[in-house]
Amino acid sequence: MRVNMRKMSVNQSGTIATIKVAGDLGRRIRDMGLIPGTEIKIQGRAPLYDPVALRVRGATITLRNNEADFIEVEVNN
Repeated sequence: MRVNMRKMSVNQSGTIATIKVAGDLGRRIRDMGLIPGTEIKIQGRAPLYDPVALRVRGATITLRNNEADFIEVEVNN
């Protein structure tokens, strides 16, 4: 099942399916290692749910929700 990264729950994991943004923001997202086929896990969220912390390739990174909106993830059940 594919979901928007913004809608994923804490401790939920999956594989990035698509990145739906181009230009500088798309390049920035890809430069962080968020490319299709990459395994991710949601580590946590700030008190107001923005930003979201995720685990990618052994590192923890954060994304704002408006950035996470462009990423679709194939979630693991």
